[in-house]
Amino acid sequence: MAPARTSNWDPVLLISQIVAMQSLHYLTLATLAPPLLAIFAESSALAYEGGAASIGMIMDWREMAGRPTFRLLHGEERWNAFAGTWSGGRRVADSAAQPGVDPIRGWVLAVTWVLACLVDVYYLFVIVRRPRMILDFAATLLFNHLVITTYYAAALPTSLFFWLVVLGSAALTVVLAEQLCVKREMTEGLVVASAPRDGGDEVEMEGLRRV
Repeated sequence: MAPARTSNWDPVLLISQIVAMQSLHYLTLATLAPPLLAIFAESSALAYEGGAASIGMIMDWREMAGRPTFRLLHGEERWNAFAGTWSGGRRVADSAAQPGVDPIRGWVLAVTWVLACLVDVYYLFVIVRRPRMILDFAATLLFNHLVITTYYAAALPTSLFFWLVVLGSAALTVVLAEQLCVKREMTEGLVVASAPRDGGDEVEMEGLRRV
């Protein structure tokens, strides 16, 4: 007879949970971001970036940081000083020099990320369940996103605002999810023993009185 397995290691289950968490997180972002951007973000700058439903709104860290996502082509740097709106030989506006930059959009995406992380608390509560695994899954989700957004933007995240949002949201997710999972384990672990039907307690107390 083969010896019984004592290890709980299940790579298939682990990978399935990671994929499920990552997919649900991006699905939540894709559900929340477009309507919030359409309501609060500046419409012309948003249209320049591809609209509220653009994948860059979720995958590009520069969108949350409020930085331009376009790059000047070779030789355009020397013409950058002449970009903008001119009238009578004078530049009256330079907004055209950095089209698509909208600081409000960054705040909207930051709020969207925080909301998605709060929804992740429920996902962790249902999918992961074990309190000691919450931190590992939250860190894995954050690491995977950093890899994806770095690849998408072709640059490492260098925005302090971006790091504060993602790290703060991850910490909040871990604390809330662990509290919920611990509370559930404590509730499920309580076993209320039923009283014996044969009157054993009464017999024992009666014997104590006689002594």
